[in-house]
Amino acid sequence: TDHPYMSGVFEPNFEEVNAPDLPVIQGEIPSDVDGIYIRNTEQPTLKPMSRYHPFDGDAMLHQVSLHQGKCSYRNRYVRTDGFLAEQMEKESLWAGVSEKNIKSKRPGWGAEGSLKDTSSTDVVVHNGRILSMFYRCGEAYRLDPETLENLGKETYGGKFPKDGFSAHAKVDEETGELLFFNYGTTAPFMHYGVVSPDDVIINYVQVPLSAPKLPHDMCFTKNFSILSDLAVQFDEKVLAKGGFKNVTCRKPCHFVIIPRYGKTEDIRFFEVKKTFVLHFLNAYESVDPHNGHAIITLDGYRQCAYDGPMERKPDMSWQNEVPEKYHKIFPTLGGLDVLVCKLWRWKFDLTTGKTCWEGPLDDKVDRCAEFGVINQAVAGCPHRFAYSCTLKPGWFLLTGFVKHDVVDGTSSSYEFGSNRFCSEPAFAPRNNPKSEDDGYLVTFVTDMNNKTSEFVMIDARDVEAGPVCRLKLPHRISSGTHACWCPRRLLEKSAYWKTKRKTTPSKL
Repeated sequence: TDHPYMSGVFEPNFEEVNAPDLPVIQGEIPSDVDGIYIRNTEQPTLKPMSRYHPFDGDAMLHQVSLHQGKCSYRNRYVRTDGFLAEQMEKESLWAGVSEKNIKSKRPGWGAEGSLKDTSSTDVVVHNGRILSMFYRCGEAYRLDPETLENLGKETYGGKFPKDGFSAHAKVDEETGELLFFNYGTTAPFMHYGVVSPDDVIINYVQVPLSAPKLPHDMCFTKNFSILSDLAVQFDEKVLAKGGFKNVTCRKPCHFVIIPRYGKTEDIRFFEVKKTFVLHFLNAYESVDPHNGHAIITLDGYRQCAYDGPMERKPDMSWQNEVPEKYHKIFPTLGGLDVLVCKLWRWKFDLTTGKTCWEGPLDDKVDRCAEFGVINQAVAGCPHRFAYSCTLKPGWFLLTGFVKHDVVDGTSSSYEFGSNRFCSEPAFAPRNNPKSEDDGYLVTFVTDMNNKTSEFVMIDARDVEAGPVCRLKLPHRISSGTHACWCPRRLLEKSAYWKTKRKTTPSKL
């Protein structure tokens, strides 16, 4: 196929491989970092029923393990119920998110109830096991972080929410808790919950939104969780007729703040400028030194296209790269630059109940960026450094990194070069870090100049210097997005690692 999201850098991988010792292309493998990098991938396995969207793809996890100066790699499909059913029938059974006038052949999952739960959006590690998740809400699939053995669906002792999990559940490394949300098409439209370090749901409450929204991410502080009631919603008239269509909500936009273990009556709504936010970076609590008010600060990527027509015309260079027959649908398939995503900060005054400030954080006002990360050891606390990805115009592709110093208001950056595309990075701290940025940005890079892929490490203290180590993967991998890093110390203290892993030695 010549579909732009099924070919080229998005050509899928079908082979599952183990590579116990990756060859070094440049530099040497650092011995001062120990953990596992895992990246999820949305890739088509079978011919779609009709119109393919890149978010329809099946989940494949790619994993690199760093330990004592050695580096291994492996990849595995996430064997979801939908994946296994289609493999058995040898055809696609579910319509995708952008298919029109095509109905799924079987009941499905998600807020719509008709999609395949691909589990291909996000990935985290909680209580020593991988959880992969779907952005339209579905099951949470478990895998062993070291072997990538599929361990089935999470059940939480039979209490897994009937409305599922959305992607972007958050792990608080300090407490070991998992914070999550889901959403749907009937009131109250959202739920929020907390899972204990030992896999018990200890809070689960209704969150009454203003309409059936499509939230994508959440954030947390030490004592609060932050959810979205923003500009994208299901069209309620179309819903009433049994259909699904996304529209811009005419009601005011709000962020929803709830105490971590709070109830529905504790929820507070803070109005902000009209926008949508795909991804957040971090949030934290403070006290305003001028008036003593309690403040929550939230950083994320605001879509500034909602502000109206931009002075700068969109970059249309993709038209020279995409077959003409796809030109009509291509702009709907994920180009984030047209949404004008910018690093942004919001401040909420808990004393007055008002949003007291919002504005851009990036020192380069025209730069579009997304898919940011921080050092997860400071999640929920004040942070100094953030790391964003730069975007290929028109495409759902990432081209480089920006390090933001949000205290000094400065930045530095690195681009991987022509036809070289990275994944969302993760911050891998050194074993005994001396500062917040004392670690590595780790990522996969696919080089379409020679159709190879690499695992790349950049010293986060000096992003502009580029990679300190590059290792060759055994095959070219499809471009992917969300990823995470789990330090080995967190794996080893988890209940799963201490019990099941103790009697199951690692095998490559």
